[in-house]
Amino acid sequence: MRSRVTRQLPQQVREIRVPPADSIVEFGAYVQGKKIASPGIAEALTLVREHNKDSDGANAFVWVGLHEPESPEVEWLSEVFGLHPLAVEDAVKAHQRPKVERYGDSLFMVLKTIAYLDHDELTATSEIIATGEIMVFLGADFVVTVRHGRHCPLTVVREKLEDKPKLMNRGPAGVLHAISDHVVDQYLQVADLMQLELEEVEATVFADVSSRDINRIYQLKREMLEMKRAITPLLAPLSALPQRRVIPSEMREYFRDVGDHLSRVCEQVESSNELCSSILQAALARSNALANEDMRKISSWVAILAVPTMIAGIYGMNFDFMPETKQVWGYPAVLAVMITTCVLLHRGFRRNGWL
Repeated sequence: MRSRVTRQLPQQVREIRVPPADSIVEFGAYVQGKKIASPGIAEALTLVREHNKDSDGANAFVWVGLHEPESPEVEWLSEVFGLHPLAVEDAVKAHQRPKVERYGDSLFMVLKTIAYLDHDELTATSEIIATGEIMVFLGADFVVTVRHGRHCPLTVVREKLEDKPKLMNRGPAGVLHAISDHVVDQYLQVADLMQLELEEVEATVFADVSSRDINRIYQLKREMLEMKRAITPLLAPLSALPQRRVIPSEMREYFRDVGDHLSRVCEQVESSNELCSSILQAALARSNALANEDMRKISSWVAILAVPTMIAGIYGMNFDFMPETKQVWGYPAVLAVMITTCVLLHRGFRRNGWL
């Protein structure tokens, strides 16, 4: 079988000298939803195309998964599958906005991935959200996924589809749906965890104990904006995806369902972002109120202490004629005036809420 397949490979594929290397996570040929053995990627593609040619309406395809590949590896696959050079360049460089582009009979989709990083204690320098990217090349008989970042692996998606041949038999569009659904589910999980973080910070802001950390709140605000930049731009491309001709009619309702989930996540992220802004403003207002309260207390005590200081300063002057200096009760009288005045000022400040 191997020699027969090799002889039937296209001439341009046989002449390529740079095969995929370490970045290949896994590849496989799937016929009727089941994985079949194949010696290589090019050979698997030939087997799949022969099967689809002999069987009308077959959904046999090849699925190749890569993780942070180098340029020669992606160029090799572009020759095998006929990928567009612009899409290949985007897949190598990464850092792309979520989008869906059509190049001839193939589709190129970019998905931003986000992951929640566990931490024992959230500080101003903690990293909460990690982002990555998944690029998907979709053709009539192939799916090529290129992943950047350590988080959101697609191994779980592949295993789930392989355990259910009925799902895998949906073809490349079914794989794209499973990937996008998996990514959106990750969005929802991270959004829920971030909501819990915001609720915890909100409780500290309005607590009686002065435990407000503006740096921590601002750091949460920055992470929420990072989430928003990763999720919101995908809404329009994913909503338009069911209208693409490369998506079979029986799969369009599934993509619309993913779009509905994404809309809900976007609304949740937007509301969380607004809540974070409100928490930040409330924390700043509370801090200013506390500062004003402290200043009033300090000013009150300064005013109280100013009375005995003034009287003592006057009696400390070297004058021959001072009030009641020749009286036995003069010293106690001056002390009584100081104490009485200080008590009256203290009661007045407490009545006005300054102390």
